Amino acid sequence: MTVSSDNSLSWNRATNGAPPTFIAEVSSNHGQDLARSLAFVQAAADVGCDAIKFQLFRLDELFAPEILDASEEHRKRRAWELPFDHIPAIAEACEQAGLDFGCTPFYLAAVPELAPYVSFFKIASYELLWDQLIAACAATGRPLILSTGLATLDEIQHGIQVAKNAGALLPAVLHCNSSYPTPVDECNLKAIETLAEATHCPVGWSDHSRSPAVLYRAVHRYGARILEFHLDLDADGAEYAAGHCWLPHEIAPVIAHIRAGFQADGTGEKVPSKSEFSDREWRRDPVDGLRPLKHVRQRYAS
Repeated sequence: MTVSSDNSLSWNRATNGAPPTFIAEVSSNHGQDLARSLAFVQAAADVGCDAIKFQLFRLDELFAPEILDASEEHRKRRAWELPFDHIPAIAEACEQAGLDFGCTPFYLAAVPELAPYVSFFKIASYELLWDQLIAACAATGRPLILSTGLATLDEIQHGIQVAKNAGALLPAVLHCNSSYPTPVDECNLKAIETLAEATHCPVGWSDHSRSPAVLYRAVHRYGARILEFHLDLDADGAEYAAGHCWLPHEIAPVIAHIRAGFQADGTGEKVPSKSEFSDREWRRDPVDGLRPLKHVRQRYAS
């Protein structure tokens, strides 16, 4: 397959008046099952997404040895690793479904491994301090998204500068809260405005709230250009029980409603619409204050 490297993904092409880019995050809900991963691709397309994102990590390159030695809970996450040999098939399925395929790399060697297949890279919130990983992703020429949960504005601006220095033209920035799930009153959606003003980058919302109200607010009040959400197929994924993953039947109407809202924007010109034009003559006549206008009444005179 051929992967574009011209930063032409929808959040860079779109104006502020366009619907956001919807990204389904599979995370570790794939269960190391290729058929299930491919089902996620189809589900993402069916609910109206523009893109889907997976994660590529190796546990031994994610956590320090003393953590793995001491924590069985962390060692169990080895079962969450995505087999790299699934990547080509996932990329091909995305191309056939019309989805952009993104991935979050969690080790440096993953970047050149993924580069031939992905449309974009994403840096996870916990990796935002790792300049070397940001630079490696940016240097591929693929569009880059930085997630910003846990971070201060100074740390975010530093990450953006690292990306730009390494060749990223315009990295996108996602505001999020890295608690799973996120209480609605801790979403702090106003930070989307703060990030947009401070970074001059496309800014969006990475959702862990599983609240339709939060998604509507992020787009229609704060202008989120990207909406990322965690998706599960059937409530059987490894991360579903945590409470931050949407099911297809839950997210599909939210995406549809958000897109429909943008159809109502119009041109802003204050003129009668096509659907109301014929009723103009049924307004009150300014002479006697009765409906319709006098010249219309003449058609009814016997």
